[in-house]
Amino acid sequence: MSFPFFTDSPELGGEDEIKEAYYVFSHLGCDEQMWDYEGKEVDNFVVKKLFTKYRGFFMENKLGKDVFITLRVPNPEVEKAEAKILLETLESIPRSFDAARFFYGDDIAPIFEVILPMATTAESINRIYTYYKEFVAGKQNKIVSDIKVRDWIGKFAPERINVIPLFEDMEHILNAADTLREYIKGKNLSYQRVFLARSDPALNYGLLSATVINKIALHKFKSLSEQSGVKIYPIVGAGSSPFRGHFSPVNVQNVLEEYAGAHTFTVQSAFKYDYPPDVVKNAVTKVKNSKEEEPQKFDEAKIMTLISKYSSVYGAQVAELAAIINRVSKYIPGRRKRKPHVGLFGYSRGVNGVKLPRAIKFTASMYSIGFPPELLGLNALTKKDYEFAKTVYLHFEDDLRAALKFYNPDSPFVPAEIKVKVKEFFGDFEMHKLHRETTGCILKSLAENRTENLSELVVNAASFRKFLG
Repeated sequence: MSFPFFTDSPELGGEDEIKEAYYVFSHLGCDEQMWDYEGKEVDNFVVKKLFTKYRGFFMENKLGKDVFITLRVPNPEVEKAEAKILLETLESIPRSFDAARFFYGDDIAPIFEVILPMATTAESINRIYTYYKEFVAGKQNKIVSDIKVRDWIGKFAPERINVIPLFEDMEHILNAADTLREYIKGKNLSYQRVFLARSDPALNYGLLSATVINKIALHKFKSLSEQSGVKIYPIVGAGSSPFRGHFSPVNVQNVLEEYAGAHTFTVQSAFKYDYPPDVVKNAVTKVKNSKEEEPQKFDEAKIMTLISKYSSVYGAQVAELAAIINRVSKYIPGRRKRKPHVGLFGYSRGVNGVKLPRAIKFTASMYSIGFPPELLGLNALTKKDYEFAKTVYLHFEDDLRAALKFYNPDSPFVPAEIKVKVKEFFGDFEMHKLHRETTGCILKSLAENRTENLSELVVNAASFRKFLG
């Protein structure tokens, strides 16, 4: 694991994230940066600061037309303590519009979309759409004493925003197309974006389950688009580790094939900072130039029967490992400065009555003890199940073999039944010698209760993988 050249700290925050937005646009070729208000204290003046610090770049690359900032807001139905941050964030959108109008001399909305995490219903999405339209932009037509607000303060633009729901658990991912169908009804939209979580479903239900439910949703979005006449543009929120989606600069082709029907992929920290910039830029270009393929169709009932069996075994194994995961997670460094966060299982979440860290720290903890989380639940599958799963999850074996490079068969935390399945399904496989030696040192330190060097060992192991978690 490495951190950006423009910061002295491994944790990005404040001004670092302003620099990061410029860096991913200017150096890596990304065309969108998520500005995340969820569980973090971020800069409300991002647009103004980007224009001030990087005037030349943004004069040539118009924010809102060529490159984009998309706000991720707190969900007030889940994050009660953060609820009013949603309103403050929505109020900042017209202010950013004013900054862009002054900068460009033209009416360009630099921000016009927000992401709603943990979306569950059409109404939860519609509330944000309506609140902005009626109470943010809409107040310009209200009269204050003797004058309209727009004549006093100036016009509020854009008049409407697009709300991108982020679906994070199995039930709502599988029902996402129906939720969108209800939300878009009567809105006269030319398109609708939708965000599928990939990390938290893996944490909740295991590698196989997370991949399959995303693919089912992608196929349903295609049907919804055809039926409604509204173009649906899905986003898949994948990380670099196989467990979290395997969206790394050296695996983009497999990801494009696996998630056919997706329109956007999230370029996360490991992708940005743990590979040479030229490699990342080439990977970004490959994704941007790729053609959107037809999503895969398969027997949903049959695969969901298997998923039910698999995720049950996965959950039981995670519960048994919770103590060691939570112990090791204390020594996993953060990538982003975050406030304490409460929500579903992936944000200080629980499964089978136990609490676990967020997905990145969970994944990093598992790899650090020589037990890649991709192997969890594997013993639920017969050979026949495994062969069937590979017809649905096209790169299942590739992803498992990628994870097995960092497996330590001497780890005392790997159940005997999983060791048996590894031998049955894979026989011989490539293992990273230095990573195995490093996890051996971590395991020895844990056994002897020596923790002074654990963080250093964890980071060393992550550097061999080219991702933290």
